[in-house]
Amino acid sequence: MNQAKIIEKQSDIRLQEIRSDDHLLIILPAVKKLAQLKGTPLLDILQARMERRGVKLADLKKTPLSSDLDQGALVTWLMLDSQLSAFEQLTAMRKAIQALLAEHPQSITIAVSGSAEQRRLAAESAVYCTLLNSALLPVRKKKDERKSLQKINLYGYKSDNAYLAQRAQADGNILCRELTMLPANELTPGLYRERIQKLAREEQWKCEEFDLRKLRKMGAGAFVAVAQGSEEEDAAIVHLSHRHPDAKQTVALVGKGICFDTGGHNLKPARYMHGMHEDMNGSAVALGILLAASRANLPVNLDVWLAIAQNHISPKAYKQNDVVTALNGTTIEIIHTDAEGRMVLADTLTLASRRKPDFMIDFATLTGSMATALGARYSGILSNRDNLIELALKSGKITGERVSAFPLDADYEEELDSRIADIKQCTMEGDADHILAARFLMRFIENETAWLHMDLSASNCKGGLGAVATDVTGFGVAWGIALLASYLGKL
Repeated sequence: MNQAKIIEKQSDIRLQEIRSDDHLLIILPAVKKLAQLKGTPLLDILQARMERRGVKLADLKKTPLSSDLDQGALVTWLMLDSQLSAFEQLTAMRKAIQALLAEHPQSITIAVSGSAEQRRLAAESAVYCTLLNSALLPVRKKKDERKSLQKINLYGYKSDNAYLAQRAQADGNILCRELTMLPANELTPGLYRERIQKLAREEQWKCEEFDLRKLRKMGAGAFVAVAQGSEEEDAAIVHLSHRHPDAKQTVALVGKGICFDTGGHNLKPARYMHGMHEDMNGSAVALGILLAASRANLPVNLDVWLAIAQNHISPKAYKQNDVVTALNGTTIEIIHTDAEGRMVLADTLTLASRRKPDFMIDFATLTGSMATALGARYSGILSNRDNLIELALKSGKITGERVSAFPLDADYEEELDSRIADIKQCTMEGDADHILAARFLMRFIENETAWLHMDLSASNCKGGLGAVATDVTGFGVAWGIALLASYLGKL
């Protein structure tokens, strides 16, 4: 997590307070003329740099401007325009912060100006983006000379709660990205479970594990079919629970945690197997939301269910034309061993729905067809409730983690009819597989539980996305917190 200390000064920064080694971000309110910014520090230098580079004032809304000062300080100017979408604002803020963090400073100075509301929004956005992008994520180089950010000096605004919400959300996103980026040999199912147990002790969550021995006894054949290909019997469904004393609703979060996906007997080629240590990203998103909600003291009870396994090839691995029986008694005809995510989620969704939450969300890097449909800049959602779709779309707009809804009509499921079992796992053709996968998952939800599925096509976006500068985005954490807050009427 990022432990940078935030030092707040309600006064505006003065020129004599800028030091030679400063990395300074000046956030301006949206105006049409420079004259409206009279009194802003370094305005004459900004004007000179703009004239020299042919930059218009409106350009600063999307493209920050950086310059060295005579005494050696580096300054970046950005104009924050509330008329732009949240995604556009966060992208611009991330670019401004990146320009300063590129020199690995130990402190950053941020100056905000404008009305009281403009200062608040600018300060919260800048602090969030700085915390997100200054975190030291896993690197395994012999020489790692990176230094963590120690301090944020903030001028022009003083918060009421020391940026609790921004810190919590950043912590959740950083946890998600850290776990997702770990090499597969450092995050086997066994090692992952140890990390989760340690985190549960630190955060005072209740932790319950359904290991393979227990799952076999329960009849969770869909999960076991995938896990049985691994030599180490370290796969498990992990259940974490967090209770808030003022909570009136309980929400279940389910995450796909495939620590490495070879494709099984339907072995992936090298091009598509590379990066499959990230196939546990859905579980990391669910964990990140749990951490953020806990630290932000959001008044909701959370049950988090993590389907942790690997999809290996071995003599014991499941294969095409097998028929397995899931926890709820549904028989499944195996069509393709690389459609393992929906298998481990099937039994996990059954367990989660049996606890009768108010609603549940599952997160998974589930289908290539969703990435084909949307690319890496949106994630796709499907749901059995229209009101959850509305909340999800709203949360995407608020957070800049954009989502697009897909149909879930019953007639799609005809493609999954099997002559020998209750349902096919998928089709060989793969058409509309993101929709068929969601229809498949619905068969394992009990008690008519309200449910929303997110297919994380935006979990990895080259060059970063929105507020996040790394390829691994942590997409879904901010979105999930916003959705919970909206559902609770707190947003």
